[in-house]
Amino acid sequence: MPTNDLLLARHGETQWSANGRHTSRTDLPLTSDGRRLARRLAPRLAERRFALVLTSPLRRAIETCELAGLGVEAQTRDELREWDYGDYEGLTTDEIHGRQPGWSLWRDGCPNGEAAADVGGRADRVIAEIRAADDDVVAFGHGHMLRVVAARWLGLPPTEGALFALATGTLSTLGYEHGTSVIRSWSELPGPS
Repeated sequence: MPTNDLLLARHGETQWSANGRHTSRTDLPLTSDGRRLARRLAPRLAERRFALVLTSPLRRAIETCELAGLGVEAQTRDELREWDYGDYEGLTTDEIHGRQPGWSLWRDGCPNGEAAADVGGRADRVIAEIRAADDDVVAFGHGHMLRVVAARWLGLPPTEGALFALATGTLSTLGYEHGTSVIRSWSELPGPS
């Protein structure tokens, strides 16, 4: 049974995350506040040794990783890219509800994008790599994707990621207790303002 921890670092704020727009393929940079949040991760991450530093290939995750001090060690993984919102890219939930009343990302997925099962498959592949590592791992990624990673870590269906709200620029720690996969901490904002 593996014993390593997985730290999840959600990227710092972007213009679209600040105003609630669904952002998957659109490769936005961090805002100035997003860069500040990313730098706040550095002291917490400097305290740890990582067998792997993984990041989504999207700019906002890579920039967060770099500002957190781990850019040199980072390896990109396409599996960590955000849920593909398809036709809902750039729209807010309210705008989507105007087109499809009662829509839920977790239940309904996105037309011309991904369903929860698709994202869960990607999460499972990255978790297998992480569990094979000989020490702790940190993964820089996106809100919905990292929520699916947490659900799958716990053995839950990908749709259960809906239960884990995740703020920008935060750290979460997944690990084990007595051989059971657990959440050690969730959506923590590290460091001083």
